[in-house]
This record gives sequence, structure tokens and C-alpha cells, in this order.
Amino acid sequence: MPSADPAPYLPPATQPVRGAVWAIHLVLPMLGLWLLLANDSVNIPWQHNPSHFWLIVAVAGINVALGLMISEASRRRRDARLFLVSMVFLSSAGFFFMHGLATPMIILHTGSLGFDIGQQVGLSAAAVFAFASALPLGEQAAARVLGAQQVIRAALVGFMVVWGVASLVPGLTALSEPPSLTPVPWLAWGSIPGLLLYAAASVMMFLIHRRRPSAMLISLITAYALLAESMVAGMSQLNWHLSWWEWHLLLTLAFVFVAYSAYLQFRREGSSAGLFDSVTLAATVRRITQDYDRALEELVEAVRRGEPLAATRLSGKFRLNESQTAVLDRAGAALANERELSARLAALVDVSARTKVGLPEDELLASSLERVRQAYGDVKIGLVADGRTQVGSREYAFTGDLLARAGEPIRRDHLLAFPLTVKGRLAGVLEVPVGRTGQDEALAATLAGQLSLSLENARLYRELHTLFHQYMSPDVAHALLADPAQAALGGELRELTALFADLKGFTTFSEKVTPGEIVEMLNRYHTAAVPCILDNGGTIVQFVGDALLALFNAPAAQADHARAACRAALAMQQAAAEVAEEMAWKRVDDVPWPTFRVGVNTGPALVGNIGSPELRGFNAMGDCVNVAARLEGIAEPGTVVIGETTLKQLGEGATVSPLGRLSLKGKEELVAAYVLTSLP
Repeated sequence: MPSADPAPYLPPATQPVRGAVWAIHLVLPMLGLWLLLANDSVNIPWQHNPSHFWLIVAVAGINVALGLMISEASRRRRDARLFLVSMVFLSSAGFFFMHGLATPMIILHTGSLGFDIGQQVGLSAAAVFAFASALPLGEQAAARVLGAQQVIRAALVGFMVVWGVASLVPGLTALSEPPSLTPVPWLAWGSIPGLLLYAAASVMMFLIHRRRPSAMLISLITAYALLAESMVAGMSQLNWHLSWWEWHLLLTLAFVFVAYSAYLQFRREGSSAGLFDSVTLAATVRRITQDYDRALEELVEAVRRGEPLAATRLSGKFRLNESQTAVLDRAGAALANERELSARLAALVDVSARTKVGLPEDELLASSLERVRQAYGDVKIGLVADGRTQVGSREYAFTGDLLARAGEPIRRDHLLAFPLTVKGRLAGVLEVPVGRTGQDEALAATLAGQLSLSLENARLYRELHTLFHQYMSPDVAHALLADPAQAALGGELRELTALFADLKGFTTFSEKVTPGEIVEMLNRYHTAAVPCILDNGGTIVQFVGDALLALFNAPAAQADHARAACRAALAMQQAAAEVAEEMAWKRVDDVPWPTFRVGVNTGPALVGNIGSPELRGFNAMGDCVNVAARLEGIAEPGTVVIGETTLKQLGEGATVSPLGRLSLKGKEELVAAYVLTSLP
């Protein structure tokens, strides 16, 4: 049975059970507050000034420490969100501390009104920073916040100083008056905007946490929620009652929770450098990731170059401890080895791809070496010469057993030498530097095997080129090398242009000269004529004495085969005239030098491999070919005669002289013929 789809991933705080436990922890304080406010007998007063003062001072100190740490992280990361979060803690700490100074019998005998309402004001100011910290600030907005951070800090400090003076100097303002015995109505209503800002900040921070889960983000969300609950608890204004003490405890829990999370993060990482990175803006996260990527690339390159203490040099930049540096060093070495392995495998694939039909041996080895050296280092190849196998001054002797075990190298001077073989015989040696990983030797042996195969193929293709291309057209040879099945007997009907050419006067010439002179004359003519055909895309399928047959549009397709055949025919006559002029001094008395005559015709013909299973050849049969042979027979020496079908395909611009409609051997109908003299 197919397995059910896996459950979608949820961050730890959003998994159902953990989320429920987290929600219960936030609900319980509100439930306790409700029970205290609903039961006056339980919500008893308890005033102990020293306990209140030292609790406030301790929590304010925690806030200041957190605020300064996050502020330093903001400076180091150039992140506006961290700056705003630091202001949440610093503004809370400032008003919390002033609240502690207003404790009765510390500075003032009875406290002051500022003592009652100062913390709610401070929490409201912190709520503004909390809401701003959760906003998805763009780059321009973040830059403006960072540019104004000194002004924002100065404004906050100035406001706290003014509030402190107004609350603590007797008789200066209403805030320094003794605390009100009755609740201040507007204080409760004035706390509602702060509550809404904390709620919005918590929700937005939770959405950030869903995109990139983080324990520190959960701590910050919890702190914002507890600060909101402390504002609710403070709205009752029942000074020194248990409900009043509860909001002090909620404030304490909020800041201690964040401090404890930061401590656990520090214990896990062993460094304070990245404690608050998960809280940063998305742009900062991308920048940090890019910094780490660049550092890792730098480490990998240093490891690949064999530089010592590569990770140690980076530890100062990222404030890593010794354990982290050691882990980074091992990770960098592992990644460097993996990349080196991947590069060597890619080089093997490239070397395999370079084994192409017709690629010369020297070019194959040069291109393969250039590619392999990028991955393996200073690789060298020495081919067997005069029975010796050496690279530079180093000579290698591979015995029979060692040659049979091609995967076992000869080790010398931090080098591994592998034999290169062709048909089981030693053909050369591959010299590879010793690598760092356990796979290097096996990969080098595989490389030697691949190069041996490539070398054997290059030499085989060279032999085939010599054998095939000297006896048949390059198109036919390449087609057979690429697909040997094309040599099967059979054929197809195709429109083509056939070119017949022979030497007028060859018989008379051959009767009066020596056989050697006949061979020399034929070779000179064919040496001049064959390139004219091949350069125009033709395929020579027959040499019969002084005659040859070439096909255009078979076996390789040609879009304008009639024009190509005519260009080849005119070029042949030009080349033959030049040969006749060069060899004029060789003429025998009263024996005229043979001259080419050419016939060209276009039409359908059966083309393919014709013969027997033992011996076959590529050829063409049909009326088109026969007519081309007849046109060549009626051509005057040094001319090109074409059929009417060929002329029609040439289009306008061809210069011809009509010969009329002629009666050709084997043809019942008259055939129109033309002498072609030029093409545009």
C-alpha cells in the first residue's frame, strides 16, 4: 500500500502539543490575576520596600545587559530590527529603575505619583519600539532608522531624565506628589494602545518565526506577551496588593525568559556572535548568509591549497571558540575534498566526451590534458618512443604483471604513474600527483583507463580514416563510422544530381606512352578534380579508368544540389586546364593531352548499398544517371553539358548554349541538352 503523505513541518512552538503548553503558560498569569481581583480576601496587601527595590534593580540590570548586548549585535550586523528590540529593553529598564528609585523610604518618604504610573508609561513607550521592531522594514526604512538611532536614544534618555526629575523632586510637578489613594481613571484607558501594540508585535514576530523558526524569536514573542499581561495587571492600581506584585513578577519573567534563552544559545554555540541573528531583518539574514558563504569558500580554497590554520584565521572574524574552529576546519576539509572529487568526476566525463570520430591523437591528448589538469593538478603523459616510456627524465618500466593490473600504479616522488595501453600493449604512461583523499588513487586509475580508451579510439579512427577516405567519399565514410548499419544492402528512391566525367583522348594517349606515365597523368587529373567535387558537397562513388561518377544530394542531403554539381563541373574544367598547362612539357610527340568532358543531369534515382554480403558499394541507378553518362559522351573536350531538368533548377543567371533536342542511346524520347559556360 502506498504510504500516507508526510505531515507538514511545523516549527516547535507551532506544533499542536507544544503550542498548547506555551499558550497555557501565558493564560495562567491572567487566570491568577482574575482570581486575585475577584477575591478581596485573597488579594491581600503586602508592603516590603527593600524587596521591591532590589527586585526592581536586579530586573533593570538584566534589561540593561540585554539591551546593550542586542544593541552591540545591531551595530555589528547593521540591522535596524535589532536596534529597535534593544530599545524595548533599554526603555523598560530605564522606567523600571526609576520606578524602583521611587520606592518609599529609598529617596522619597512616601513615594510619588510618578511611582504609580511611571512603569505603565515606560511599558507603553517600549510597546512602540516592540511594534516597530516586528515590522517588515525595507532597505530604505531600515537605513533611516539606523541613521536616526542616536537621535532616538537621546530622545528616550531625555524623556526618562525629565520624568525622573519630575517624579522625584518634591513640589516640582504633580508627579512628585504622594501617590493617589484612588485609581487614576485615565491610566487604565491610556494603557490600551500599548496592549494593542504588544499584541500586534507578538503576532508579526510569530509570522517571522514560522518562516525561519528560532528559539530566540519564541523568547521574544513570549516576552512581548508577558509585557502586555503586566500592563493589564498594572491597570488595577492596587498598590502593594498581591495583584500588584504579580505584574512585577510578569515583568521579571519576561526579561529573565529572554536572558535565559540567550544563555542557552550561548551554551550551545560557545559564542555570543550570532545570538540574535535569527531576529534580524530578511536583508540582514541574506547578508549574513552571503558572508558565511564567502568565508566558507575562502576556507575551502585555503584547505585545497594546503594552507595551515585556515579556519583559525576566520575564527576572529566570526568570533568562534576553539571547538567551533575545529569543527569548521573539519567541515572545510570535507567540503574541499567533496568538491575536488566532483571536479575530478566531471573531468572524467569531459575526457570521455572528447573521444570523437576524426579527432587527431595529438589534439585529443592536448585538450584532455588541459581539462584534466584543472581537476587533478600537474598531470603529464609520456607516449612510448623508441621502446622507452618516460616523462621528462623519469623512465618507467611496466612489467607484464603490473601491466595486467593497470589499476596499480608505480609510486615515485609524490607521483602516481599508470600505464596507458592500446589493444593490451603499453602505449604510454600517465603521471598524476598524489591526492589527499582515499578516492584519488581509484579516480586516477579510472582516468588512465579512460585515456587509454581515448588513445586507442583515436588511433583506430586514424586507421579507419586512412582506409576509408582513400577509397570512398568522406560523407560515406563518416556515415558508416557513425552508423555501421548503413552498410546494409538496400536503397531508396531520391532526387539527385549525377556528374559524369572522363578524359577525351585517353585511349590514344595510353597507347603511345608508358604505364607509368598513364598513372601519373590520371593521378594529376584526379588530384585536381576530386577536391572540386568534395568542396561542393559531392560524393564520388566510382573511378573507372579515366572516368568518375559523383552524386550530389546523396548520401548527404543538399538543398541546392543541381547548382553545387554545376559549380563542381566548371571548377573541374578550370583545374584540368591548369594541370594540362603545367604538364605541357610532358607531352609525347603527336599525342594530344587528354581533356575532361563532363555531363550533369538531375532526376530521381535509386541510391544505396548495392552488391553482395561479401562485397558491396554505395552507388546510384536510374534514368537520371544514365542520361548524365550520355550527356558526358556527347560533350566536347573541356566543356560541361547539362540536362534540361538541371537547367531549370539553376534558375536565372546561368550562361548556357542550347544543343537542341538530342537522340541519346537507350532513350526513345529526345533529350534537351545545353553547354554550361558560367554561373553567377
